[in-house]
Amino acid sequence: MLIIKLLITPVLIGIGMFSTIQETPADVGEAFQVDAVHSAAIFRVHHRGAGMFYGRFNDIAGTITGDENPAFDISIDINSVDTNNEKLDAHLKSPDFFNAVEFEEMTFKSSATKKVGDDKYEVTGDITIHGVTKPLTVMMSKTGQVKGRRGELIGFEMEFQIFRTDYGMSYGIESGALSNDIKVIVALEAGRK
Repeated sequence: MLIIKLLITPVLIGIGMFSTIQETPADVGEAFQVDAVHSAAIFRVHHRGAGMFYGRFNDIAGTITGDENPAFDISIDINSVDTNNEKLDAHLKSPDFFNAVEFEEMTFKSSATKKVGDDKYEVTGDITIHGVTKPLTVMMSKTGQVKGRRGELIGFEMEFQIFRTDYGMSYGIESGALSNDIKVIVALEAGRK
């Protein structure tokens, strides 16, 4: 009988120890923080009916919550617009375009995510640009997820098109200087400890 007690007691203690272990925040979906250095927001506009002109925004922030059905809360600092031309950057920040003094950021906040294939998601949410909020649905690709000694990283990329006039920005459209439609590519890398 003593032998049975000696064998069963460590087993019961072990079971009790395991039953009191709690999940860590990462296990229950702790948010990934967007890494501005390794993320990009690029835009393309048709210039004068000839060439395609590209620019980018350098300051991206926000969170990605969840691994299987991720939720996105992303903001982009308008003052970080970068066309490799200071004069053009200043014009894009002016009331003719983004009006960065009045509208300092653009945002996207998802409301629903639907997995539609291997690492492919249909993400619906609201995008706010120039003080105007519109619904937006985009196809998003999960570009990777890894764990390492510095924590866990996750990546997503999306491409979509918007129309400037939907957001109250019509400068250059009537004269044919700039297209109304803008192609946007956003690549996000985010991490959590």
